[in-house]
Amino acid sequence: MALIERLAIQVHESGWEFDQILCLARGGLRPGDVMSRVFDKPLAIMATSSYRAEAGTIQGRLDMAKYITMPKGELAGRVLLVDDLADSGVTLQAVVERLRGMPSIRELRSAVLWVKGVSCYTPDYFVEMLPTSPWIHQPFEEYDSLRPDGLLRKTSV
Repeated sequence: MALIERLAIQVHESGWEFDQILCLARGGLRPGDVMSRVFDKPLAIMATSSYRAEAGTIQGRLDMAKYITMPKGELAGRVLLVDDLADSGVTLQAVVERLRGMPSIRELRSAVLWVKGVSCYTPDYFVEMLPTSPWIHQPFEEYDSLRPDGLLRKTSV
């Protein structure tokens, strides 16, 4: 949570005013939710996926949702795009290109917690640059391979 708070402060201190937050599911859900609460802005969600094999460690084809989930209205005005990291940068770059093609979006900026050195895309806001591009161990990663029967065994111990 500390990194998300640092990202929120960075966006705030930039002085940029935005109307909505769009987070990329799944990685951007946590930072998007926190930033939506801190800035008191509506949160939209777009599902994307490119990690398919070996518990999410081998990158495959990029899948981008056709629709964006929002509580009301449309994605418009000044939009802050939020994700957890710019890994290869392919996903963020593709989403940014798609969003910049939407006439309802007047201005778009992006924010992530981490940017890997191998990334082909550098967001407007980020907390940490990781030049060696290490694997980032998220606390929820264990659930990528944990199934309900394993969870039952884990909690009954």
